[in-house]
Amino acid sequence: MFDAPAAGTVDLAIAQGVATVTFNRPQARNAMTWAMYQALNRHCEQFKADPQLRAVVFRGAGGQAFVAGTDIEQFTRFSSGDDGVAYEEQIEACIDLLGSLPMPTVALIEGWAVGGGLAIATVCDFRLATPGSQLGVPIAKTLGNCLSAANVARLCAGFGAQRVKRMLMLAEMIGADEALACGYLHQLAGPDEIEAATAALVQRLTALAPVTQRVSKQTLSRLVQHSVPEAEDLIRLAYGSQDFHEGVSAFVAKRKPLWKGR
Repeated sequence: MFDAPAAGTVDLAIAQGVATVTFNRPQARNAMTWAMYQALNRHCEQFKADPQLRAVVFRGAGGQAFVAGTDIEQFTRFSSGDDGVAYEEQIEACIDLLGSLPMPTVALIEGWAVGGGLAIATVCDFRLATPGSQLGVPIAKTLGNCLSAANVARLCAGFGAQRVKRMLMLAEMIGADEALACGYLHQLAGPDEIEAATAALVQRLTALAPVTQRVSKQTLSRLVQHSVPEAEDLIRLAYGSQDFHEGVSAFVAKRKPLWKGR
């Protein structure tokens, strides 16, 4: 639906049955363009068709961020709530595809994992992070938009509902120590150690029964998704609001938004 800026790539390397996907736009903290989401979709379709692939690792380039959300300037093209519904459907399809991968998936988080980036990390089976990492969806402070119900459900399953309220309603970021304590993160490792820690986890995963892993992760996914309500009306309300357009304009202009509640 939306034109895709050329900036940013989603790079792929495969070695010994393990794929590594790198979100490569470090100058923008790996914020995702439409083209990057489309490339992620293509990679995931490739993974689903490859019976030799045993695990997938997702990471950001540059060491400062996993993915810092979606590129905000792209939202300047939105004119109505219907654009927001189409966007959330597009993002949800991408996250669903990633979540449906039959093999274990691991997010290697260095620094910021925000918005759509946090959704990508959350749908992975395991997450490792550096101690200084920050996780959140501060849209109540930045854009004034919302998440899909399915992505809110995934966040609640990973963090607990009260932490998600802090993320969405107070625009708080969750630090790595708290994320580890609540079980969202599998492990913390220093910047010089996180690649080795991720490789050790992948080695453990690839030594175990693939069918058991596949059916177990799909059972857990179904449990999270089974009661997700329809929320298109809420998405249309948020993206169609004056506040959303004010949030986008303020972000692009690097000024503080003036919320009016309509």
